[in-house]
Amino acid sequence: MTAIDELALKTSSSQEWVQMVIDDFDEFLKDHADCERKASSMAMSFVAKYPNRVEIIPELIHTGIEELEHFRLVYRIMEKRNLTLNHSIGEDAYVKQLLKHCHSDREKRFRDRLIIASIVENRGFERFKLISENIGDEELGKFYHMIYTSEAKHGNVFAQMATLYFPEKEVIERWNELERIEGDILKSLPLRPALH
Repeated sequence: MTAIDELALKTSSSQEWVQMVIDDFDEFLKDHADCERKASSMAMSFVAKYPNRVEIIPELIHTGIEELEHFRLVYRIMEKRNLTLNHSIGEDAYVKQLLKHCHSDREKRFRDRLIIASIVENRGFERFKLISENIGDEELGKFYHMIYTSEAKHGNVFAQMATLYFPEKEVIERWNELERIEGDILKSLPLRPALH
């Protein structure tokens, strides 16, 4: 295990957030579907913006496809519950605030975007795990167990990608800085039945 694999969020989601999701699970499912679509697009946006970073393109494609597969699976659950997708994907205040802390320098911005992707995936892991443990529906519990184990891999993958281009020590230091900021953002946002 490397130092990157040991990176972990220090701020935990509240039990109030968990209860809000459980109480309005249909709304959460719609948001989850949106998040999977955005995650797939985000992986592919790295390919579009950094086509010269050939070392990471295969993993980005794999991640984009996996996130799209998650979207397909969430949509199946929505169909069973007679739910429709949101007409448009709203702005994610959580991600927007995180991205404000990216460096303007092109190289450092690339590093920060990978690190932020890692942190966002780690938050997804933490929250999907909480849902799997609290949902009270066996089938949904198993589904969210599968989802959170996948998110755990993605968090490490994006941080590992950053170490291909930047010293590991620099990546870890910046990850810890942005992780502290993420914790503050999470605490400042109003609770809602959504992943972020």
